[in-house]
Amino acid sequence: MILKPQSREEWLGMRQKQGIGGSEAGCVLGVNKYKSNVQLWEEKTGRTIPEDISDKPAVKFGKFTEAPIRELFKQDYPDYKVEYHEFWMYVNDKYPFIFATLDGELTDPNGRRGILEIKTTTVQNPNQWNEWETSEHEPKIPESYYAQILHQLAATGWDFAVLKAYIRYYRDGVLRAAIRHYFIEREDVGDDIDYLIQQEIKFMRYVRQDKRPPQILPGI
Repeated sequence: MILKPQSREEWLGMRQKQGIGGSEAGCVLGVNKYKSNVQLWEEKTGRTIPEDISDKPAVKFGKFTEAPIRELFKQDYPDYKVEYHEFWMYVNDKYPFIFATLDGELTDPNGRRGILEIKTTTVQNPNQWNEWETSEHEPKIPESYYAQILHQLAATGWDFAVLKAYIRYYRDGVLRAAIRHYFIEREDVGDDIDYLIQQEIKFMRYVRQDKRPPQILPGI
């Protein structure tokens, strides 16, 4: 199912009522560095109002660069059809509290549907690179972003997702940038999608019962 709000205000209202969005999946799992599962529950039950972060520099930069990065994806992968609907909300048919608004909608050369997720970030110290690389310097996806992609696959039911990351970093005092592409096939992450759905069902049960959930502590 697709909901089609026509403005940001309408989208925000529907988002609050609908359930769990993609960027909130990491909160449910306790892997979001900026918001816990309990803080998200407080927002969903109306105890607190979500912070407006639209004026934060990192958020403004990400919004400003999203369109050109989406166009760059088209140039990098011309065999993919790329569509974009700013406020559309894709809703899981069985669990309508699972919904996602996408950075791009893909169709591959075989006609399969997929998700385009765009991320921008600035890495300012070696520890932050640990979110993007293993100790062997192999690329990886930060946990909160991975949870978001699982959620988007759950909401849409589509076959694959592509994360296009624009990573800025400093070396020898000079600002540099790296672009990475991560291709995720639904059939490879099916167990993880199922696990996330079960955790989101539990979370929404706490919301509907107005019962505070146990806080999930970050891993050490």
